[in-house]
Amino acid sequence: MPIAKWATRKVRGTAVVLGLCTAVTTGLTPPLHAEPHSPLDIAVEAVVTAGAPGVYAVAESGGDSEHAAAGVARLGSGRSPDTEGRFRAGSVTKTFVATVVLQLVAEGRIRLDDPVNDHLPGLLPYTEPITIRQLLGHTSGLPRDIPHWNSPEEIDTRRWEVFTPAQLVREATQGVPLLFPPDTSFSYSNIGYTVLGMLVERVTGRSLATEVTRRISAPLGLRDTTLPTYQPFLLRPAARGYEQLRADGAPTDVTTYVMSRVWGSGNLVSSARDLNRFFDALLEGRLLPEEQLTEMKTVRPGVLGGIDYGLGIMSVPSPCGGPDWWGHGGDWPGYNTWSLHTEDTERQLTAGMSIDLTAPVEAHSAMLNAVAVTALCDSSAPHATTVLEKPDLR
Repeated sequence: MPIAKWATRKVRGTAVVLGLCTAVTTGLTPPLHAEPHSPLDIAVEAVVTAGAPGVYAVAESGGDSEHAAAGVARLGSGRSPDTEGRFRAGSVTKTFVATVVLQLVAEGRIRLDDPVNDHLPGLLPYTEPITIRQLLGHTSGLPRDIPHWNSPEEIDTRRWEVFTPAQLVREATQGVPLLFPPDTSFSYSNIGYTVLGMLVERVTGRSLATEVTRRISAPLGLRDTTLPTYQPFLLRPAARGYEQLRADGAPTDVTTYVMSRVWGSGNLVSSARDLNRFFDALLEGRLLPEEQLTEMKTVRPGVLGGIDYGLGIMSVPSPCGGPDWWGHGGDWPGYNTWSLHTEDTERQLTAGMSIDLTAPVEAHSAMLNAVAVTALCDSSAPHATTVLEKPDLR
């Protein structure tokens, strides 16, 4: 049966992936090694206590940087996660792809309201015109994805499968109707971002990875940021990634993975330093002209589990009454990522834990309601009363 049938339940109306064995967290939870000191230390420890093997966070506030880690980088090692290491950033990829697309708009090479079939004729098997803007904002009606896994075991055994972008679009759309007429609703679509990646390649004549590097990573000095696609190894990881996939409760190491199945939607490898630097440049207007940045930040309220969504970027209402947080989250086997920032980037956070699909609800909640709140809320502000809920970003 599909993974959604065995691994998902609703928590306050928001889908959170749990997996079969979340009750067996003792096999994943490492021992505590040291007394935490700062509020951020205490917050990341809370995520480990809730069932994550390892947690890493880098927060920026007024020019000062704070690194915090808890748990272990590798089960049985006793070594803490590396806050300067790399991780699979999942759907944070979408903000990078959206930035490249909007740069092409600013250059006059495409327009937001162009039908995508004008640039990629015959790719989508639908008579309804679907625009670039609709793909960016998940209002196209395209299916979410191909079926990745039909059982917990397949998360492990299908890790070596290789897909081309055209194959992903074909398998997701052939014989599958649109979920709704374009621009009449919202539905998160990884396939939409695969189409956008193909659009970038068609318009520029260069690979998506090359365009991300030359337009974003190289100018900003993002030395840890890549789109590996077919290269399965995670070099210098912040922590190894784990999921609870076996009936006996033993954790499975899923660090090594061929990422081509999420080529344009979740393929990014990065570090906390790099993501903070990227969002600082983006929100300060150093990557996009004002017109395109305004388009990106024009959101549909509450469409993603209560979170607002623009064109490849999320806006999270601050639970402590301050300014909204901008950024994106990411889900991938072994890696849960949040990169969230105040609009003026005076406060920034990128944090992750080394479990995702089978993480306990309490661990996901602590990532937002302990780690993010600690890093992004002013300590003099009233205590947060709104509980943030994690959307499903697979």
